[in-house]
Amino acid sequence: MLTAGYDKTRAVAKPVPDRRAAERRGRFAELIAAALLVLKGYRILDRRHRGPYGEIDLIAVRGKRLAFVEVKQRRTIEEAQNAVSARQASRLGDSVERWLWRHPAYREHRIGLDTVLLGPRCLPRHIPDALNSW
Repeated sequence: MLTAGYDKTRAVAKPVPDRRAAERRGRFAELIAAALLVLKGYRILDRRHRGPYGEIDLIAVRGKRLAFVEVKQRRTIEEAQNAVSARQASRLGDSVERWLWRHPAYREHRIGLDTVLLGPRCLPRHIPDALNSW
């Protein structure tokens, strides 16, 4: 990832080490979340699906249930839960509509807007339909 600041000696954007570390932590959190869902019987259809409304962290299916999952990792599970906002839920809902439009085979599935919450020294927590009420 590149920063908006520039190296004045070379006029080249410099990578930000903290941002790269955060990116690695996010990818690792998504990997753990995907593993949890697989253990619960889900099949991962897509990871880090990018669209015009934003990114869907995980898309998974189990039977006739299609889960669109937002993954949050913070210092505690409570902080992770509080980090999910109504704005994110709205963005995720818009992304889901677009994804379903492009994948008609899944239109008859029950849709869940889920979260997986992670924190250090605790088990990940999958909360089905956590964002459906927004």
